[in-house]
Amino acid sequence: MLPSHGRYGYTPWPERARYAWPGRARLAVYLGVNLEHFAFGEGLGAELAPGANSGGGPQPDVLNYAWRDYGNRVGAWRLLELLDALALPATVLLNSALYDYAPALVAAHRARGDEIAGHGRTNSERQSMLDEGSERVLIAESTAAIARHEGVAPRGWLSPWIAESRVTPDLLAEAGYRYTLNWCMDDQPVWMATRAGPLLAIPYPQEVNDIPAVVARKDGADAFAAMVLSDFEERLEQVARDGIPQVMGIALHPYIIGQPYRLRALRGALSAIAARRGEVWITTAGGVLDHVLTLPEGSVA
Repeated sequence: MLPSHGRYGYTPWPERARYAWPGRARLAVYLGVNLEHFAFGEGLGAELAPGANSGGGPQPDVLNYAWRDYGNRVGAWRLLELLDALALPATVLLNSALYDYAPALVAAHRARGDEIAGHGRTNSERQSMLDEGSERVLIAESTAAIARHEGVAPRGWLSPWIAESRVTPDLLAEAGYRYTLNWCMDDQPVWMATRAGPLLAIPYPQEVNDIPAVVARKDGADAFAAMVLSDFEERLEQVARDGIPQVMGIALHPYIIGQPYRLRALRGALSAIAARRGEVWITTAGGVLDHVLTLPEGSVA
């Protein structure tokens, strides 16, 4: 027998329950906006060009640090303008370090009623490298900061770099989290087993995601926007054909998608999605959780 995580079982796709989202929609769409802050001169970070993290030069890696910082200083504000223009909600995946570094940016998302979900302290670290006690502290510190500033604890979590230890789902459930975005194994929410009870895995994309698309595969702005729209249109056809509900996430990082030429391309794709509101449910990850909790037992795998 192969080693297994033991978190969920296998359910064939054709055998899934045919439940519906609000408005009798079969497709739910949400935007995951990653607000991330990085340490200067140390730690992890995506790279525009080969830098210190990939052996391209010593720290401080000014080029890549400044490129990422553009997201918080400019790109995120441009993305906010686009979301406001199209009346699109967002789930903000928040490094809690942003409360100290760019509090006005978090406040702008708060003012528009966006969901704030946990995304660690900073993307300069991976929680999978920590022992259980240290990982518990990381989750607790990030959670406490969000609860203190937002007046309510976050219900969802995305690990920095989607990095998990073997006990991360257990620690999240023990800390009061109701859903995780770490597992990209399905197009539907799936209940996961933890030592503290069930934790809902909500689909978070690793394909329709600007980091793997732009940074890893080197896709252009038009290619990424076309990917978003093609994913959406194909899913609409699938749910109309088989009646099996789906969740489509779109993962965005302001230092990438907030570059003007990429934002211009994205605008076309998001405008097309927004125009189909009557056919799809545009929501947040937390909204997906809320609806799942109203479904009859056994509806969700």
